[in-house]
Amino acid sequence: MRCSPKRFLVTALTASFFLLLFLLHGGSRQDKDPLDVELLGSAPAMTLQMLQPQGAQHILRDTDDILALPNISYHLLAGSLPPHKKFLAVGLASVRRLRGYYLPATLQSLFKQSTEEELQEMVVVVHLADADLSWNVRVAASIAQKFARHILQGRLLLIHAPHESYPTLEGLKRNYNDPEERVKFRSKQNVDYAFLFAFAANLSSYYLMIEDDVWCAKSFLTSIRKALASQEGSSWATLEFSKLGYIGKLYRSSDLPRLARFLLLFYQEMPCDWLLSHFRLLLTQKDVIRFKPSLFQHMGLYSSFQGTINRLEDDEFQADALDLPDNPPAALFSSMAVFENYEPLKAYSTAEGYFWGKDPAAGSVFTIVFQQPAHVTRVRVRTGSHEHQGDFLHAGVLELGWWPRADSRDCSTYTTVGTFEKGSCEWRGLEKGLPGPVECVRIRVTRDQSEWLIIQSVDIWTTAGT
Repeated sequence: MRCSPKRFLVTALTASFFLLLFLLHGGSRQDKDPLDVELLGSAPAMTLQMLQPQGAQHILRDTDDILALPNISYHLLAGSLPPHKKFLAVGLASVRRLRGYYLPATLQSLFKQSTEEELQEMVVVVHLADADLSWNVRVAASIAQKFARHILQGRLLLIHAPHESYPTLEGLKRNYNDPEERVKFRSKQNVDYAFLFAFAANLSSYYLMIEDDVWCAKSFLTSIRKALASQEGSSWATLEFSKLGYIGKLYRSSDLPRLARFLLLFYQEMPCDWLLSHFRLLLTQKDVIRFKPSLFQHMGLYSSFQGTINRLEDDEFQADALDLPDNPPAALFSSMAVFENYEPLKAYSTAEGYFWGKDPAAGSVFTIVFQQPAHVTRVRVRTGSHEHQGDFLHAGVLELGWWPRADSRDCSTYTTVGTFEKGSCEWRGLEKGLPGPVECVRIRVTRDQSEWLIIQSVDIWTTAGT
């Protein structure tokens, strides 16, 4: 896995700009897409050679002529298409690893961390994408046995796209000085995901992308539904529920055919997570929208590429992340000078990043002024970072305020809730001791410190009140 860099593909994107406008935006979302699913037998003129084991089902999709690729014949190894669209499809691709095998644990986590009601709204699609057909069949048989209930209830599908449908994986461009084997691996991975996206396009309203070696937070589906409600009316292309690679990326299913075409068009140019960032930008979403805490955690010790050690972890993962904060609409201010573009809003909104203030001294403040008074029940603040371990709040207090000043940048009266310990704080049950709705929340530094101050997140929960 690679983390998304700040490098951008220029030449290929520029040369194909007008083509991309057609591929990504051309045509109404209501039109029948050439990648729509058709069960074998619904088009009598089409014939397919069966893969082993004999009697396995096939599902056929037609690809765009512009891609000059053959039709995709999906081998349905286990499960069946759900009779109606679900709320969420969870998709992952898996290949044989030289070391480590995490797929069963990932599936167990998906199902165990979901309630029965949530499972009824979800379908999990696994693309067993190894070139060794016998491996795919053995894994499918093992998974089908371990998760028979979910297979029978239409919650789990295991598919395979035969490698005759793949574009060439030989003689590819050696971008970024990557070795030939890594280029081949990452290019095939792009196609693995493209075929998975194309298959899943009509299964649900939303599609969640994960890997085959992750842990899930409790009731992640409900947390995603709550996050979607907060974005109602916005034209987002990607919502992120993990800071790592392509774990926890959410898409509208109506965008999946476009995303599949995009990955197929540029499959040899760069790794998948980089391409996903470009796709977001092309669909005019400039800023990353990432929700915290993260809902998914990378657990694999060994990479699927050559079995190398891969210790990536998301330090913002929380196993019980059902209670996402409310963070009412507010304006944010700080008396500290801001380093570069690390503005106060980044510690409060879903935008990627954090607040980074210079030279905090006793009396320095970070202030949140609500647009409307709010009945605050709980506040949680995290400061510092793994990269800059000294830049946490060494000494400070959290305050709740009333009566905004004339400039609307602060409140006139404050009461202290408590002090920070090791750069963090969390207080619950605040509604029991407050005289009424809160209008300001303020972090105040109480001692000079030589290190700068990073505020990772300020999370606020509210209730309707009376």
